[in-house]
Amino acid sequence: MRLRNKPWSKKLIEENPDYILLDPTDMAGRWQERFEKQHPIQLELGSGKGQFIIGMAQMYPEINFIAMEVQEGAIAFILRSQVELQLPNLQLVLANGRKLDEYFAENELDKMFLNFSDPWPKTRHEKRRLTYKDFLKQYKKVVKNDGYLQFKTDNQGLFEYSLASLNNFGMKYQRISLDLHNNEELMETNIQTEYEQKFTKKGQRIYYLNAQF
Repeated sequence: MRLRNKPWSKKLIEENPDYILLDPTDMAGRWQERFEKQHPIQLELGSGKGQFIIGMAQMYPEINFIAMEVQEGAIAFILRSQVELQLPNLQLVLANGRKLDEYFAENELDKMFLNFSDPWPKTRHEKRRLTYKDFLKQYKKVVKNDGYLQFKTDNQGLFEYSLASLNNFGMKYQRISLDLHNNEELMETNIQTEYEQKFTKKGQRIYYLNAQF
C-alpha cells in the first residue's frame, strides 16, 4: 500500500543526513562507517513505518540494522522515531531494493528480512516478487555465505511460492511455521510489523520461514 508523502517529510529528511541516506551507491563496503560501533549488519527490505526494525534495533544493540524503503511517506515515519530515539545501531535508506548489489559489497550483510512484501499474485508479475530467483541472486551476493533470509507474510500463495523458489535456489530451511503466532518458541523473540498486528487481529494466519544461503 502506497502512503502519501507528508508535507513535513522532505524537510525532516534534509535535516537528518546522519540517520538517512538518499543515494547509497557509494556505500558498498563502507556501511560500518554509518554506525557508532562495528557489529554484524542486518537489512530489512521494505520497512514500512518501521515498527519491526525499530523494535529489532532496541532488542539487539549488538547488531547494526538498516531499514530500506522506497516510499518517502513511509520512511519519514521511521526517521521521525529515530530522531527521537537516536538508536546508534539503526540507519535508514530511501532507495529501491532492486539494486542491492550496487549498494552493498559482497558478503557485507549477515541477514535480511522480508516482511509482508507485495504478493504480486498475477502470474505475469512473478518477476516482481521479492522471493523471485533474480532477487535471490542479488541477496546471495550481498549476504554472507552462511547468512540468513527471514520472511513473513499473511499470503498463503506467496508463502508457497517462496518455499518453492528458495528450495529451487538451493537454500536450506532452518525454521518454517505455518502459524507463527501459535508457535510459542518463535513468538518469544518475534517483533511484529504494523501489517502483522493488523492481520492477526483479523484472525489471519502468519506464515514464517528462516532460510540459509
